[in-house]
Amino acid sequence: MGEYAPTNGSIDLPDSKSPSLILTNPTPEERLETWNLNAANWGTALPLPDYIERERYLTTVPLAKDGGITHWVLVDRDLPPNERPILAACESLRKPVLVSKGGVIKEGITHGIGSVFSQPKFRGRGYASRMLKELAPVLKTWQVNPNMPGHESCPFSILYSDIGTKYYARFGWATFPSTHFAFPPADSPSRTDIRTLQYPDIPALCALDEQKLRKELTTAAKDGKTHVALIKIFGKSPTIKGAIAGEPGSRVWAIWTRAFYGPLVPKSGNTLHILRLVIEDETESEENAQKLKGILQFAQAQAKEWQLNEVDVWNPSDTLKKLVKRTGVENKYVVRDAERIASLMWYGEGSTDDINWVANEKFGWC
Repeated sequence: MGEYAPTNGSIDLPDSKSPSLILTNPTPEERLETWNLNAANWGTALPLPDYIERERYLTTVPLAKDGGITHWVLVDRDLPPNERPILAACESLRKPVLVSKGGVIKEGITHGIGSVFSQPKFRGRGYASRMLKELAPVLKTWQVNPNMPGHESCPFSILYSDIGTKYYARFGWATFPSTHFAFPPADSPSRTDIRTLQYPDIPALCALDEQKLRKELTTAAKDGKTHVALIKIFGKSPTIKGAIAGEPGSRVWAIWTRAFYGPLVPKSGNTLHILRLVIEDETESEENAQKLKGILQFAQAQAKEWQLNEVDVWNPSDTLKKLVKRTGVENKYVVRDAERIASLMWYGEGSTDDINWVANEKFGWC
């Protein structure tokens, strides 16, 4: 069974380098156990039964169903399922991507790693590190199918680090710029030009957004770098809302989600995350500044209504930065170096130094 080390005089645990450890998929019972264990980290806003029900439901949403989500555990191969300690656990979410170089766009998939967890009594033993080292090469071919359009390759994998910039970089997930604007909750002045986005509005906007990204990737690819972008995140049955202003071709629109990480109190981290913010004509005009101002103020009012601490917009473009300044809306610009650090492992030729991650916004979060 490999090399073991005693712990607390009760049970023996394998060394993290032991050949008896394997990365595998948990049984339904083991998956439930991981949810019960990690609820202390990510379920504090809900009673435990509600958190478990939420996790079950999240396996059925468009992004996760039909194999979109894969659960992983590090366990001892010599112990039977449902009786083996879960030494570390995580999940991966399959997402469609575009990769462009030299003006040629290829479709593929990526896997976003999330919920990396090891229960407190197993921490400090290297189990999470062993799991990640095992997982990195597996994801390169996981669910790749040369006979399925769009699934022919997995050019990279991603994750978002909540433990700084160094830990995951050791295993090959290079860090990318991770910034955001943070806007405080506020009342919104009455404006007739701001329209609420309802569920049926989202798919058509996302289709137009994908066309826009493809055009941007084709143009940008002439600089010799490889440009990558995640797409189609919202699927067939979106459960998010947003706001829009303007006429087709020159609209400003945003789609957001309300995230509750803790109790309804200040500093809980509860946030209205703008998943994607689009300026269709990408100009720094006063007209666009006023449209953006209306969208942001509407989002601030939503944050106040739902007792959220702030409104976030991730990795703003240079155009968006200039427009935000013109709006005069109160904000702070945050450069993240400790949590939610966008990270990417490139499986192709060259290095991540040659990669430009386009539209690296909250919708790509895993």
